[in-house]
Amino acid sequence: MLDDGTAPTEAVVIERVCGGNRKPEAYTDSKGRFSFQLGQNRVMIPDASLGASDMNMDEERARPFSGVAGGTAAAAGNQTTASAMTGDQRLIGCELRAQLAGYRSDSVNLSTRRVMDNPDVGTIVLHRIGDVEGTTISATSLVAPKDARKAYEKGMEAGKKQKWDEAETNLENAIDLYSKYAAAWYELGVVQQQQNRKVEARHAYAQALQADSRYLKPYMPLASMAMQEKNWPEVADTTSRLIRLDSADYPGALLMNAMANVNLRRLDAAEKSAREAVRVDTSHQMPRAAYVLGVILANKGEYAEAVPLMKSYVERMPDAPDAEAIRRQIMRLEKIAAAPRPQQ
Repeated sequence: MLDDGTAPTEAVVIERVCGGNRKPEAYTDSKGRFSFQLGQNRVMIPDASLGASDMNMDEERARPFSGVAGGTAAAAGNQTTASAMTGDQRLIGCELRAQLAGYRSDSVNLSTRRVMDNPDVGTIVLHRIGDVEGTTISATSLVAPKDARKAYEKGMEAGKKQKWDEAETNLENAIDLYSKYAAAWYELGVVQQQQNRKVEARHAYAQALQADSRYLKPYMPLASMAMQEKNWPEVADTTSRLIRLDSADYPGALLMNAMANVNLRRLDAAEKSAREAVRVDTSHQMPRAAYVLGVILANKGEYAEAVPLMKSYVERMPDAPDAEAIRRQIMRLEKIAAAPRPQQ
């Protein structure tokens, strides 16, 4: 629940954090409840705000409908003794958090829990961050008519079961009942994007922002679509708007902004975003940020700082498809840096 005692009006990602690595496990339902069976969720992908290990823009998508609803807590389930030991081991050094941009989450320590324990972990409270202007809970959701909210919830439930036609029909009903329902527009975009209907999805995301420009969720899928099309001005504009609303929770937006500005030959702006992306990525979930910053600095002739950054990328991603090409790139830069400079 939120720190004012109310349940979030939209789905919240529940993640298991182990040694700094974050794994989405479930989404909450319309009342803030969640449940999952440890290690059984194979369909969730990280929310866009979580970043990506290599920032492969072709894979950066809107959150799909998935996870399970209902229940009051994360559940490991009843298993045999052998599987219970495996489950216990997966909880060592782990904690449970809620992931919602613009909020900071309390955490639940899982290290002392055992699979056969009561699965009710209690309530995770989300605390609003004062200096974040944007929100992942749209203000329009709070004033949506009852019938519109009911249609929205039906759409969400259908989407979780991948019943796309049913989900789309209910979400469209919610929008018909309340045209400024930003969350319904966003989820409609997710459904359409899951079916590879990108033009319609882009329209739905844009309508969500038109209804509520401070609503954070539509920005990343819009930026990712523009990224795939190499529409650099749109990538730069969309990510800049998102960063102004929330600079803390979207490291992927900072990296995309840096890449867009590199392609637009705005090296100072690119460097600023790339440095911030490296700074906020304390758990090194986005090693590509260091490489991009290195490329920017190399283009500015600052080889001494550029080369270590590029090396850090191939050290963390030795088997990346472009790792060998980057190693050759590093060798060339080292030769340039070592060459005597002409006297003036």
